Amino acid sequence: MELSRDSILKAVSEHPDRYDNKALARLLKIKGPDRRLLRQLLNDMVENGILDKSKNKTFKKTADLSGVMVIQIIEIDEHGDMLGKPEIWEKKLPPPQIIIRESSSGIRAKSYNKATVGVGSRALCRIKEIDGIIIGQVIKRLGNGPSKQLGVLMQNGRGWIIQPVSKKSRHVYKPIKVPSKANLNDLVWFQSSRRNIKDTRLAEIIEFIGSAQKGNTASLISLYEHNVPMGFSEDVISQAKALRLPGVSKNHIDLRHLNLITIDPDDAKDFDDAITAKPTENGGWDVWVAIADVAAYVTPDSPLDITARLKGNSVYLPDTVEPMLPHILSSDLCSLKPNEDRACIAVNIIFNKNGVKVSHCFHRGIMRSNARLTYAQAQELHKNNYIDQSPMVNEAIQNIFGAYTSIKKARENRAPLNIELPERKVHIDEKGNVSNITIKERFDAHKLVEEFMIQANVAAAESLAEKNIATLSRLHEAPKNEKLKGLADYLSVLDLKLSLGERTTTQKLNKLLKKAEIKGLSESVSMAVLRSQSQAVYDAELKGHFGLNLTHYTHFTSPIRRYSDLLVHRALINAFDLGEDGSTKSEISRLKETAEHISNTERRAMAAERDSKDRYIATYLEKQVGVIFNARITGVTKFGLFITLDETGADGLIPCRSLGREYFILDEKRKSLIGSDSGDTYKFGRQIKAKLIEATPVTGGLVFEMHSKPDKGSIPKVHNFRRDNYPKRNRRRNKR
Repeated sequence: MELSRDSILKAVSEHPDRYDNKALARLLKIKGPDRRLLRQLLNDMVENGILDKSKNKTFKKTADLSGVMVIQIIEIDEHGDMLGKPEIWEKKLPPPQIIIRESSSGIRAKSYNKATVGVGSRALCRIKEIDGIIIGQVIKRLGNGPSKQLGVLMQNGRGWIIQPVSKKSRHVYKPIKVPSKANLNDLVWFQSSRRNIKDTRLAEIIEFIGSAQKGNTASLISLYEHNVPMGFSEDVISQAKALRLPGVSKNHIDLRHLNLITIDPDDAKDFDDAITAKPTENGGWDVWVAIADVAAYVTPDSPLDITARLKGNSVYLPDTVEPMLPHILSSDLCSLKPNEDRACIAVNIIFNKNGVKVSHCFHRGIMRSNARLTYAQAQELHKNNYIDQSPMVNEAIQNIFGAYTSIKKARENRAPLNIELPERKVHIDEKGNVSNITIKERFDAHKLVEEFMIQANVAAAESLAEKNIATLSRLHEAPKNEKLKGLADYLSVLDLKLSLGERTTTQKLNKLLKKAEIKGLSESVSMAVLRSQSQAVYDAELKGHFGLNLTHYTHFTSPIRRYSDLLVHRALINAFDLGEDGSTKSEISRLKETAEHISNTERRAMAAERDSKDRYIATYLEKQVGVIFNARITGVTKFGLFITLDETGADGLIPCRSLGREYFILDEKRKSLIGSDSGDTYKFGRQIKAKLIEATPVTGGLVFEMHSKPDKGSIPKVHNFRRDNYPKRNRRRNKR
């Protein structure tokens, strides 16, 4: 019998208070290492209120729930389910864990980003029990009520205050009670109180996290604020430490004869892909892409797998990494270190002389990387054909670049969306301070590795589609009509045209970007095109990728840092009969929920990474208040202009009040703020000068003052920008 919560609940439901741990193991025929997983599941079910444990150490289900209750949604579990608990619970037992289901009659949204409820929500739910699982069916979403926030303890002339770390927070709070152990600059979880004293907002301190003055404060705050799971349990660490490299066998063939090398960023801690190539007799290329075989170590529903699914992906911050897998795996056993044997899943792809893929096949094997190169080293080695590297490494580099030259032709014919925007890197010194901010150099070596990975991902997607194997795809839909209309309106102001009468393609957008480059508008138009795109997500069906202009696409090449890739590896193991550790039926049955869950964790990671970078940059710029910077307008709203500094890539806000005495009105069609009296304009994408007037490291917030004059213009008749049409309070605000 398959070990799961369902099978345990069924057993204890039929014979409550009869089975203890050992009896359940015999009943469910659980042996060997799975006994540890059984103990973990039982402990989790007791902690979550699903099971009661008696004095005799036997188990039974918790008392049934019925009726209608207010439920707080607290998290998304490793299966992608939303979990909640009763808002009011007066029993001595821990509150039961409730799986939240939105109504099948229409309340349920069609996609995860339109969900009516989510983590942090409160909902009125009808409670029922189905096959031993407690389900909360959403009747109505309620207001969020008092929410938990992260803040820093500070002091002013009136005593203790709490400064929230979120940029969205507009208030500071006074703690109702400060424990004696509290220290200045402590990082705390707090909850706003429903009772306030005059204009003072009160809050209750819930939990102390630690000092906000440590070197990694910005990263720590960002991880906590976005609820990124941190660290690993003892069970997970124990399982990781017990793992060993598989030997050469019928499942893992010997691939150590291949001249494989890794090419990664200079600060990379894990290497999950290696590549090599050699010419074929007919002028084509024989390419190998070998990827770390994480599936050999992380088996379905093991403690390692449950944790990896919950995390969804690694989170890369300027000064640290919160890995999806323990370091013993991510930085050692799974990492393709040079001159060490490692397990891999490799794809061999044959290209013709025009760079078009002719065939591919997958293998599971034991490989050995001959070198670990950075992008800069690979580029330099190719350029100068250095002999001080081993002849094998030198040969591999020249062949890899030769193969890329051929494959690049096919890529150009395919015409993926070609947006190139500068990417900046925040450098952190040993004390946790920002030492420098640089623009990452973009080499052909970067493009080479990216294209090899894309080809490997396509091969995986095509193989699984051909064999009708269920797995995840990387879905990027075509831009929505509403976004395209907004883009066309903006382009018309720049004397550029986007025709909406025919289907939008990457070729059409690339032609537009080329015209913008000729006009000197490359960066602003590139940003506008990028913002018109749909967000890439994971999907439970194999689908295409608009931006890459591909009909079949999945993620296969980064299983150390992305759970999606691990699932694709397991699907390939099933498809090509490469072992017994492929996808399980239960894993396949929850692909839809998993796709939704890891799409959420990906967005969560991106938000944490962005916020951490913002906080470090705000700390870096704190001493430069009063300095005037070159910047570009990257967002236009009714309350001000978002800008990005040219040198550091820092993002900040210029409030409307700093634009002048007149009232500025948002013109969404032109993505501009337009003066109601003069018609003078500040538009999206324009280069400006801005003076830094406020930097708040704890939130990462930067506020600027405009130091460039607007573009001269006349008042468009369609807007009727008469000052009398706007409330007096707005006019007074801008006269101050």
